Amino acid sequence: MSADFGRHKRLVVAIGLVTGLAIAGAVITPAHADNVTVVTVRVDEAHILKLPDRIATIVIGNPLIADATLQSGGILVITGKGYGATNLLALDRAGRVVLDKTIQVQGAPSDKLVVVYKGVARESYSCTPECAPRITLGDDPKFFADTIAQSGTRAGQAQTPAASK
Repeated sequence: MSADFGRHKRLVVAIGLVTGLAIAGAVITPAHADNVTVVTVRVDEAHILKLPDRIATIVIGNPLIADATLQSGGILVITGKGYGATNLLALDRAGRVVLDKTIQVQGAPSDKLVVVYKGVARESYSCTPECAPRITLGDDPKFFADTIAQSGTRAGQAQTPAASK
């Protein structure tokens, strides 16, 4: 019986030692950008990612969540389009996967966003530093359409040459 207890004790000590070394290794191992598997981007914002030079093709799983543009020198610009997560694959010229990352797209920071509920209708305002209507997924359809129409009209006016007097 005492031989079984001794074996059991040694097994528990060995498991504890292996677990301790695994935890210490995880803590001591430095984090590199290449080891990051999740890239977090905010909706309507861009994030720069440096890729290896041998990348030839970029694939985004769901282009409604994120978009990516490969620039010269291995620079990748990721833009958040909608809430959620999708994947990003980077392929070399032979079609081999060189990089596989998850793109997590989040909403605007809560300290810069005010959400107003009018019954079940939601309206979002960007408060940086003064509050103004913000085009945000999930807002009331009428508020969203009115805000985007105003934004489009303003952008169109900005591109129209001024009339001479």
